[in-house]
Amino acid sequence: MDPTDDGIRGERHGTAPVPLSVLDLVTVGAGRTATDALRTSVDIAKLAEARGYHRYWVAEHHSMPGVASSSPAVILAHLAAHTGRIRLGSGGVMLPNHAPLVIAEQFGTLEAMAPGRVDLGLGRAPGTDGATAAALRRTERLGEGADEFPQQLAELTRFLDDDFPDGHPYRRIHAVPGPIQATSPGGVQSTHRPPIWLLGSSGFSARLAGALGLPFAFAHHFSAQNTIPALDLYRESFKPSALLDAPYALIGVSALATEDEDEARRQVMAAALNMVRLRTGRPGLVPTPEEAAAHQFSEMEREFITSWNSNVIHGTPDQVRGGLDDLAKRTGADELMLTANAHSGEARLRSYDLIADAYGLPKA
Repeated sequence: MDPTDDGIRGERHGTAPVPLSVLDLVTVGAGRTATDALRTSVDIAKLAEARGYHRYWVAEHHSMPGVASSSPAVILAHLAAHTGRIRLGSGGVMLPNHAPLVIAEQFGTLEAMAPGRVDLGLGRAPGTDGATAAALRRTERLGEGADEFPQQLAELTRFLDDDFPDGHPYRRIHAVPGPIQATSPGGVQSTHRPPIWLLGSSGFSARLAGALGLPFAFAHHFSAQNTIPALDLYRESFKPSALLDAPYALIGVSALATEDEDEARRQVMAAALNMVRLRTGRPGLVPTPEEAAAHQFSEMEREFITSWNSNVIHGTPDQVRGGLDDLAKRTGADELMLTANAHSGEARLRSYDLIADAYGLPKA
């Protein structure tokens, strides 16, 4: 199968070294609402489509006041109604939190809504803390989901393809919408089913994605020290499949562009303060730049922020372009997926527009 049939390999536009995409955390800033955040997501998705970004993914997180993306499939359905060409997907669905049949049904429905432009990105982390994971999974065995991820993945794949073997207890169960409809009287064969991507921040998913011949997305934006080792492991373990004849690796990147370098620094400090609070068990709404500027950081907090912001590419459009070009060259990534972490939706929207301008992407 030609990989481009499933929209995996994107087209380069302008002078970008690789295709550019968007990862949306649906962030909620202090003084804003989840409704505001979701409206911003629609605006960014429309902008991304108009400016030539390749895909738009939504991440799954739980019990985080500053992140309104607990239900990726619901958000993606909303975005599908407001876009017509850009690929939409999960970055990702945390599979251990869900029954595989449910995910197959949800993404079969999305594929029916937006034929040929849906990606199913899967992760094995809970996307939250241990107590919330237990509430989601209705079990106290918190390691169980991650340990059983390969088996869950195999089950999900069989539901998507409707090919459980004879004698299997699920042989007569079908994910609908799905292939079973094509074999019913008068049914029409669907030409697509959502391609599966594996997501990760360590070597486990990299190795598994390579062994299965699947595209791989690495969370460089919060595990930068593991990026190159994980990508090397993915490429070394890759075996061609019906979906891909060669490795395809995407990396998530924190990137924020503003017209002024000092303003970019103000914006990323607010996002960094939000991460400090999250990492110390005090999650909340994303603070304003003014709140971050007035905050009295401890020495430990400053060390964390210095380390965190060293992996956030920020500044003027030309500075961000230079940082992205360098990152693409260093990692050999086939695609860069940009996430703009800022308090306001306006700052995030403007950042994607400025980056598109810096690369000469099509004008909206």
